[in-house]
Order: sequence, then C-alpha cells, then structure tokens
Amino acid sequence: MPAAAVAERQKLRKHFGRFDILFFLLCTIVGVDTIGTVASSGAEAFTWLIVLAVVFFVPSALLTAELGAAFPDEGGPYIWTSRAFGRLAGAVNNFLYWITNPVWLGGTLSVSAVTAFTTFFNDGKDLSTPAFYAFTLVFVWVGVLAAILSFDIGKWIPTIGAWSRFVLLGLFTVTVVVYGVQHGLHGFGIGDFSPTYAGFVGLVPVLMFNYVGFELPSTAGDEMTDAQKDVPFAVFRSAGLAVVLYALPILGILLVLPVKAVTGLGGFIDAIRQVFTVYGGHVAADGTATLSGAGSLLGDLAAILFILTVLSSGVTWVMGSDRALAVSGYDGAAPRFLGVISSRFGTPVRVNILSGVVSTAVLVLAHELTDGSAAKLFGAVLGLAVSTTLVSYLGIFPALAVLRRKAPDVPRPYKAPFPRTISVVLTLLVLFASVQLVAPGLGDHWFGADYAPDGWSYGERWKYLLTEAVPLAGFMLLGALFWALGKPTRTASATTE
Repeated sequence: MPAAAVAERQKLRKHFGRFDILFFLLCTIVGVDTIGTVASSGAEAFTWLIVLAVVFFVPSALLTAELGAAFPDEGGPYIWTSRAFGRLAGAVNNFLYWITNPVWLGGTLSVSAVTAFTTFFNDGKDLSTPAFYAFTLVFVWVGVLAAILSFDIGKWIPTIGAWSRFVLLGLFTVTVVVYGVQHGLHGFGIGDFSPTYAGFVGLVPVLMFNYVGFELPSTAGDEMTDAQKDVPFAVFRSAGLAVVLYALPILGILLVLPVKAVTGLGGFIDAIRQVFTVYGGHVAADGTATLSGAGSLLGDLAAILFILTVLSSGVTWVMGSDRALAVSGYDGAAPRFLGVISSRFGTPVRVNILSGVVSTAVLVLAHELTDGSAAKLFGAVLGLAVSTTLVSYLGIFPALAVLRRKAPDVPRPYKAPFPRTISVVLTLLVLFASVQLVAPGLGDHWFGADYAPDGWSYGERWKYLLTEAVPLAGFMLLGALFWALGKPTRTASATTE
C-alpha cells in the first residue's frame, strides 16, 4: 500500500451502518428517471424485467456480497479490479465508472427533475432558458454539496430518498388500482408479454443500467462499521425490494397509458398526472389530464417526491464513484491531487468539486447542442451514461473468479456459489449489451427498422456508431492518462518499500 494511501485512509470516519447501507442501495438501484423508457417498450418490457432479474440481478447481488465482504477496503470496485487485473486496468475501468455519474447528474437527472417541476408547477410550459439553468444548476450543486458534507450528514439524503421512493411508488400503485376500478384499464393479451429478440436488444442495456449498483456502498468500505456482515445483509434485502419497486410502477404505466403515449422522459410523470385525477380533475378526449382540488395537491406532492428521488439517485452515485476515484488517486492510478480526503469532512472534496464542474459542463453543452429540447437532451445523455456504466462492469464482474484464484486465502464471510459461472455469465451479458448500444441489431440486422433508435435512419448508422464509440474511446484514453499521471505515487511507494 502506498504511503499516500496510509495517510489518506486515516482521515476516514466510520459511521456507515447496516441500515444506512440498505437505504443507500435503494437510492442507488431504484431510479425513476428510466421507468418511462422501459415502459415505452410495452408489455414485453415487463417480461424482460423479470427475466433479467433472475439471470442478471440476482447473480450480481451474489457476486457483490462476496467481494464487498471479502475485500472491504475503501474504493470497492476499483480495489477489486486493480487487484485482479493491475492498476492500469483499474485506472481505465475506474475512470469510466466515475465519469458516468457527473454526466448522468447534469443531463438525465436534472432534466427529469425539470420535467416534473414544469408538469405540476408550471402548467406543462417549458421554462425560459435563464430559469432552466437556475433550476438545474441548483439541482446539480445541491447534490454536490451533499456529497461534500461529512457522511454522517450527507447520508440523510439517501435516507430521505429511500422513503421518497416508498411513498411515491406506493401511492402511485394504490392510485392505479383506484383508477382501474373507476375507469377501467388497458387490457393485455398473453401475446403482448411474449419476448422478442428486438425487444431484448432495445431493453437489455437500460434494464442492466437499472440493475447495477450493488457494489457502490463498498466504495466507502473503510467508513462502514462492519462491512463483512452488513454488506451481504443490505445487498440481499435491497435486491428483493428493488425488483418490486421497479415492477409495480412499470406495470401501472402500461395499465393506464397506451404504449404509443408513453415517452422515455415523461412516461412516469404523465401516468402520475392521469391516475391522480381520481382525487380531483379529469382526462380530456385527447388524453390530456388536468388536476384540481385534492388531485392537484397530491400531484404537487408527487412532483416533490419525484425530484427528491432523482436527486438522491445522483447524490448516492456521486458519493460512491467520487470516493473510488479518490482512492485511485492515492493508490497511484490517478493524479495524486485528486487522491485527497478532507480532514474536515472526511470526504474527497476535490473530486466532488470536479464532478460538479463536469456536471455543469455537460448540462450546458447538451442543452445548447439540442436547442433546448428536453427530450433530445434526455435521450442523448442517457445513452452515453448507460454505455460508460456498462463497459465499466467488464472489469468488475470478472474480478470474482479471478480473485478466487489469485487470493484464495482471503477470509470470505460470504461465498457466492459457482463463482466462475457467475462471472462468465454476467460479463457476457454486459458485453452483449455494450455492443448493442454501439451497434444496435448487430448479429441480426444492424440498424434495421426494428433496432434503430428513435429519430435515426439506416443511412445514419455510421454517424450513430461514432457518436457512441468516440466518447467511450476518449474516456478510456483519459483513464490511461490518469494512470500515467499516477506514476509519481507508484514510484514513491516502490522507493519506500
């Protein structure tokens, strides 16, 4: 361990308990910003949601429970990857793992929050450009501030976010039942749930994006009071809750709205507005929902809960990924400047501020490039966030099998069954999803009518390929550059030894 790591780890404070980890995981895994995207694929989406819960979600929980308990050091996935494959692989992988989150916070999450605000508090009218920037910049920097604060204070954001999910999704589910009794629901035939390959290609990346994150609390491994016991406890309980919290609102949206009316950005919000008319309001012949009385009050409450939910998603991911990047900084896989833990807060303040700057840049750049179109901004940033996230797991998932072989004597309070099978299956699934993100339909009919993303034609397939592949390649090169800049730290460690 480099001397820098010893010095920085002494600044960390242990105040991350069992239920803190559980709430943190619920905010990490259960995101409401992509519920509409999944539901827009129709009843088939529900089928793939359940299938991937079995073949992807549960195995990844088993994998993380072992690694998080056996290797409970600060940095979590960076530590696992670098121990399994070396610091260079860890550096590249960790940069991808980190960069996703400021991009996601400044793009997808901030736009989702704006959409909820305008839908319920601004009569559905878009904000002016100055008002848009004022709202989103406050959203981004409140999230960064929560990540900067000492964890015994900042952890209340995930706690509030977890309860916001329970109340929002619970209220929505109950209201769907009431709405169905009063107005009837859209019916489904058995054939509507039949899985198709095209549906799988379209859904698997975003469903996997929803289903990853069990490892995130382990980025604060040295801040946990008892990682070896608490990580498996929190992982397995959050897994069951997450599947239910995803499945119920997606099914509710499909029961209330016609599939053609469900959009990636506003699908969940539109469904909330429509079903809440049972408390006051009406639905016009063209499908426009107007709330009044108690319906309007509950709609406003739902909007506030929605904003808190997406904010807490961003905060937890920034908290975790920023810690992982800081660890790579004092471990010699990133610039030493970034590998500093604040003595006052016990958090990586320098990386937190860098995340805020990146989020702000992404927000402004994406807004200007899409001419202020919220839907285009949402789709563009979501695609980039999904691709960088999934590629980072190509380093994390194989680590289970490799570390079983390379570090067999490390005590493992929990051991996952069939470690090699789990690593291979999860890695292959992520690899397939990553390829399909860059080249949809490859292996069947690349960029054919069933696979091309909305708004893209077959003739634009090479342009689309470049828009996805170039940022990924650029991020990987930056990860390698970070590793090169960490050489002085590695050299100092070797000299000391």
